[in-house]
Amino acid sequence: MNKIAEAVELMKDNKYEEAADLFNEYIEENPNDPVGFINFGNLLLHLSDHDRAVNFFEKAITLDSKAATAFYGLGNVYYEREDFPKAQQNFLEAIKHGLEEADVYFMLGMSHQNQQQFKLALPYLLRASELTPSDEEVLFQYGLALAQSDLLTDAKKVFELVIELNVKHSDALYNLGVIAMFEEDATSAINYFNQALEYNPDHVLAANGKRVVEEALH
Repeated sequence: MNKIAEAVELMKDNKYEEAADLFNEYIEENPNDPVGFINFGNLLLHLSDHDRAVNFFEKAITLDSKAATAFYGLGNVYYEREDFPKAQQNFLEAIKHGLEEADVYFMLGMSHQNQQQFKLALPYLLRASELTPSDEEVLFQYGLALAQSDLLTDAKKVFELVIELNVKHSDALYNLGVIAMFEEDATSAINYFNQALEYNPDHVLAANGKRVVEEALH
């Protein structure tokens, strides 16, 4: 096992100082290899040391202008800082340079979501869901973007897939209730809101939705 792999294992065991020492040794021995800088950047990102993480990712990019995972790391730093335009820019660079993983598409989609750019988020969240069809969070966010883009029929299908993966997903159940309200199906709406509240009694939106439908009925 080389030092990078060993350090990554130490990170998994929350032994961050030991991991940092190994990354440092690797960088000193391989100063022109971007991999050491990328991994140290990931460690710093994990520790929320954003300024230093940026420095390491940018150093990796100076060594290899096509280092996709360095751009992905930078995207994550800016996402955590809530600088979504910069996050979006770096995630796009990561994809451009060959990073074909669900995470980068998901984060790019979420960068658009956080800027209220729901329709722009759709192709990236769709791609993420294609790459990880059993990831309920990816599917849920895709369904949410569809709903926010007024594509309710498509959103309903996606939320139903989420429920197939996790019958207790109260947010998906709530959104199915809202769609049922738009479809003027009061019985289904109340049923979905009740299920959401069964699995999450503190779901305020589901409680409000149920009250609105019941008041309309009476």
